[in-house]
Amino acid sequence: MMSYYRFIVKQRVKALNHLESLTAKEGSTYVISVLKKRVISLKKKEQEILMQIKKIITKDDVLQRGFEHIKSIIGIGDVAAIALLHLFMRYEGANRAQIVSLTGLDPIERSSGTSVRSRMKISKAGDRIYRGTLFMSAMVAIRHNEEIKAFFERLKASGKHTTIVQIAVIRKLIVIAHSLYKNNNDYDPERHKIHSGHKVEAA
Repeated sequence: MMSYYRFIVKQRVKALNHLESLTAKEGSTYVISVLKKRVISLKKKEQEILMQIKKIITKDDVLQRGFEHIKSIIGIGDVAAIALLHLFMRYEGANRAQIVSLTGLDPIERSSGTSVRSRMKISKAGDRIYRGTLFMSAMVAIRHNEEIKAFFERLKASGKHTTIVQIAVIRKLIVIAHSLYKNNNDYDPERHKIHSGHKVEAA
């Protein structure tokens, strides 16, 4: 199901790119109309596939628990939770560093000559479906998840480039989700207060 979902997403992105290119060039109105319908149809198909995947998850207690643990992270929605669940199931024995690497988000440094270094880049060796879905989750988490927001602001304050910080946020979300999945736990929204030295009031 995830392979089919990836295939449909790629088709939609390809059609969308053609549509944007033709629209910018004031191309054939007929082709633009066809492409618009194609994009809408593929988006609908994506939603249908996700609904089928969720049905599979709800019928399995183990899958359901893993899905709910991952989704308990503030900022992680259904699509990202499904993608992460798929990733963790697919590489069940992988450790934290390996999981990050499998998404293609592990940092690499490229050098020019023998001494001049360029900005840090990611390997992009993993499946791009994980990076794509988690980028949007990272943007939501930066706005609404206090732990992630503090992490983002701390890195920005240290002078890191915004893109580098966003990648770091995605990696952090993956690591947190992987820990929750492995340990069968839900996300604790008060965790950032403990780590930052703030006292958590007793319930």
